[in-house]
Amino acid sequence: MRYQVSHTTRFRYEQPVATSYQLLHLTPRSFDKQQVLSSKLSVEPIPVSLQQRTDYFGNAVTDIVIQERHEELIITNQAQVDVNADQEILLDLSPPWESIAESMHIPLDNDTRDASKFCFPSPRISLEAVPDFARVSFTQGKPLLRAAMEITKRIFEEFEYQGGVTDVYTPVPHILGARAGVCQDFAHLAIACLRSWGLPARYVSGYLLTQPADGQPRLTGADASHAWFSVWCPEFGWVDFDPTNNLRPQNEHITIGWGRDYSDVSPTRGFIRGGGAQELHVAVDVRPT
Repeated sequence: MRYQVSHTTRFRYEQPVATSYQLLHLTPRSFDKQQVLSSKLSVEPIPVSLQQRTDYFGNAVTDIVIQERHEELIITNQAQVDVNADQEILLDLSPPWESIAESMHIPLDNDTRDASKFCFPSPRISLEAVPDFARVSFTQGKPLLRAAMEITKRIFEEFEYQGGVTDVYTPVPHILGARAGVCQDFAHLAIACLRSWGLPARYVSGYLLTQPADGQPRLTGADASHAWFSVWCPEFGWVDFDPTNNLRPQNEHITIGWGRDYSDVSPTRGFIRGGGAQELHVAVDVRPT
């Protein structure tokens, strides 16, 4: 499936900003399940410096510096992406979760060694109070991918999707207590469940094509940034799960990048001189072409 993606971030400042430095994760990632055909970034005001690189996890990063006084910053990325449907996987053919957790202690190959880096707490994911919640899904001998699907289903059924009750700093134990949150929170919770039992899981940032109700037109800008998680399994590699929608992503999920948690792949991050209070508005549009 081919998509045209537009992501616009607009900052409005109460007072003029003298200098702005921003680190951007807005360029979709090319890998075996996705090919980026084009990607173009535009910034207003025009930066004095714009540098592109890859981060530790292999994601595309753009660093910009603006030294022109401004009261508004507009960052837009437009990309064309081909997404391939993921292979069908029989979840019950995956190895028992205990064997994979054991292999993380002494990795015997490069793939296992790389995956083992995603077994630990990270800046936005603590493991407090999570093992008890996850325990019911990690019974003895259960195939790993079946356990990951059960976690996905339980979060979907037991938690309410509700904006405004959490933010990017909300800890996982609070999400457990509130039984509510958004896609970012549900991905963090699922990852914490897996890591609490010694299993490798990573955070995936991207977009999801939203389908309008029957008879209703698509609304431009109605799509939004999305988040889900991946778990590593021998023979299958990294396998994606979406707890917000209780499914395994196929060809309607567009990947920007992945890391330990949201802090590694936030769309924008940086600092400014001046500005005072600010307003943030984000508009995302995902269209099949």
